[in-house]
Amino acid sequence: MPDKEVDRSLSQTVKAQLALRDLILSGELEPGERISELSMVDRLGVSRTPVRMALVRLEEEGLLEAIPSGGFSVKSFTERDVFEAIEIRGTLEGLAARLAAERGPSASDLVSVRDCLGELDAVVERHLAGGGRFADYIALNARFHRMLTDLAGSHVVERQIERVVTLPFASPSAFVLIQEDVPEARTVLTVAQDHHRCVVDAIEAREGARAEAIMREHARLASRNLRYALRNREAFDRIPGAALLRRRGRT
Repeated sequence: MPDKEVDRSLSQTVKAQLALRDLILSGELEPGERISELSMVDRLGVSRTPVRMALVRLEEEGLLEAIPSGGFSVKSFTERDVFEAIEIRGTLEGLAARLAAERGPSASDLVSVRDCLGELDAVVERHLAGGGRFADYIALNARFHRMLTDLAGSHVVERQIERVVTLPFASPSAFVLIQEDVPEARTVLTVAQDHHRCVVDAIEAREGARAEAIMREHARLASRNLRYALRNREAFDRIPGAALLRRRGRT
C-alpha cells in the first residue's frame, strides 16, 4: 500500500477511535449496548475498516468488551473496578518514582520538572484565592505526571502506565475537575501539591523508597475524590466516563 494510503487509513482510524471514545464517555453509547460496525460507519462518516480497527483499539483500552458471538459492547465498571484501577496506577507511578530516584535524574531534567512544579504552585495559589482557570491545572498536572514517568527511563513501566490511564477514571486528572467546586476536595488539592513537591525532593535526594511511597499515597487522593463525587450527584456527573460507572444501589 502506498505511503499516502497508509497515512490516510491511520488518520481515519484515529478519527473513528476518538469519535467512538467521545460517544462512550458521554453516555451516548450506553453500557452493555452492542456496537454495529455498519451503524458506526454511517454515524462517523468513515469506512468499515477504520471503524473495525477503532473498535479493537477501544477494547484494548478497556472501554469495550468482545461479545462471544462476535462484535463488541460498551463496558461498564463497578466502584470496586475504579478503586482498583486507581491503586494499580499508584503502584506503577510509585515504581516509576523509585526508578527515577535510583537512576538519578540529570540536573536539566530536574530543572524542567521544578519549572512545571512552579507553574502548578502558581495555578493552585490563584485557584485557592478564587481566581485563575482550573483547566490550566489539569493540563499542568498531566504534564507533571508524564515528566515523572519519563524520569524513570523505563519504556516497560511507561507502557504499562499508558495502558492503565486509558481508562477514563484511572488517569491522574480523572477526578481533578471536581476539585473546582467541591469544598472538601479543595483540601485534597493542597495535599496533592505538597505530594508533588515532596516526590521531586525525594527523587533528587535519591530516596527511592520514599519517592515510591509518596506516589502510591498520592494516587489514593483520587480515591478520596471519588468518594466525594459518589456523595454529590453534580460532581459525579462531571467525572469523565461517569455514564460507565455502576453505582451501588442503582441498577
